[in-house]
Amino acid sequence: MTFLVILSGYLLGSIPTAYIAGRLIKGEDIRLMGDGNMGAQNAFRQLGTGIGLFVGIIDAAKGILVIIIAQLIGISQVSMLLAGTAAVIGHNWPVFLGFRGGRGECTTIGVLLTLIPQPVLITGSAAILVLLKTKNVIKASVVLFAPLSLICWWLGTPGLLTSYSIGLPCLVGFTHFIRSRQKSALYIKNHTGNL
Repeated sequence: MTFLVILSGYLLGSIPTAYIAGRLIKGEDIRLMGDGNMGAQNAFRQLGTGIGLFVGIIDAAKGILVIIIAQLIGISQVSMLLAGTAAVIGHNWPVFLGFRGGRGECTTIGVLLTLIPQPVLITGSAAILVLLKTKNVIKASVVLFAPLSLICWWLGTPGLLTSYSIGLPCLVGFTHFIRSRQKSALYIKNHTGNL
């Protein structure tokens, strides 16, 4: 049963919300639009504010649903955390689209919001203010995730969940690092290939 829940988490995370929205609204592959990221930020820029918000909400809902399913089935907490991680991995490397997806911010928020709602609401409120002021998603993400473990500790959150509040956002950062390296390599190749 545990394996099935984790597998379901990955498959649910793999549902390509931004890709589907791009196809339905513009008839285009969002991976070929804007920065090529298959997530809410690119959808917001390329498909409009309303659609971007919708994509973000659905991507977060994937993480929420995975944890709720795990809680209802009653698997161990460690298995539940693995299922949440699988959902983020599915979003970032979806089996349905050749393992090319988004960066996982919204799905990570959904997972953590369900597991540790109070700390996420505290840092999330600050992140929203930063986003509204700077219009910079990366800065807002740092404000959301960086102090999360400290808030967890301050509120007396169990150690495993506090550690998870560090580990899961690190997966987002790792994905962002990989995608940035890939873009840089592609840029260099395209601009030096004829030298």
